[in-house]
Amino acid sequence: MMAKRGPKPKKIIDTKWSPYLAYAIGLIAADGYLAKNSYLIDLTSNDRDQLENYRRCLNIDVLIGKKSSGNGRISFRVQLKNLLFYNFLLKVGLSNAKSKTLGPLKIPRKYFYDFLRGIFDGDGCTYSYWDKRWKSSFMFYLSFASASPKFIEWLQASLFTLSKVKGHVTRAGGESTYYQLKYAKAEGAKILRKMYYNKDVICLERKRLKINKMLDIVGQQLPV
Repeated sequence: MMAKRGPKPKKIIDTKWSPYLAYAIGLIAADGYLAKNSYLIDLTSNDRDQLENYRRCLNIDVLIGKKSSGNGRISFRVQLKNLLFYNFLLKVGLSNAKSKTLGPLKIPRKYFYDFLRGIFDGDGCTYSYWDKRWKSSFMFYLSFASASPKFIEWLQASLFTLSKVKGHVTRAGGESTYYQLKYAKAEGAKILRKMYYNKDVICLERKRLKINKMLDIVGQQLPV
């Protein structure tokens, strides 16, 4: 007698590539966690808006919960358990031990900058300053961080292929080692214009506003 099959897994997330899906995968690659042997995808962030964007991108009505760290700091989290989406993420290249071993991901070229915007909103930043060595010299940098050197190397190679920007990688120590891929001024502005290719792209609005204020100083703006 044949064993009775269990219920067919439900497809609750559309895995057809789109700007929204690519952005969500960027967030997962930056701040997400795939639990081992349980099909659970966890995304934790200090920024509630980031999780609101994540739910919107995946079109899911999942509770945004709270998580307390050992030092009493509160962060937000969205946990989703779905076999089909979990397996899709594995095929893209994510894994349940990703923080230091994450490598190249299978992101369609058409949606790479949406994915990169998700990485940026999760683990990226911009910073700027006036260089006192030269009169009226304003410097700014675009930076992406990761604990995995393989992932940073792939990101750098992908951006060179797509936009002919070189950037440079630095290694930071401390309690845990991480790597930063940095782009100065002209290269950084080139990438930012492609990440924010129109005013309607999903993103953390506070980061977009900061970028526009920074670019305004050098007479530039993001696409509108």
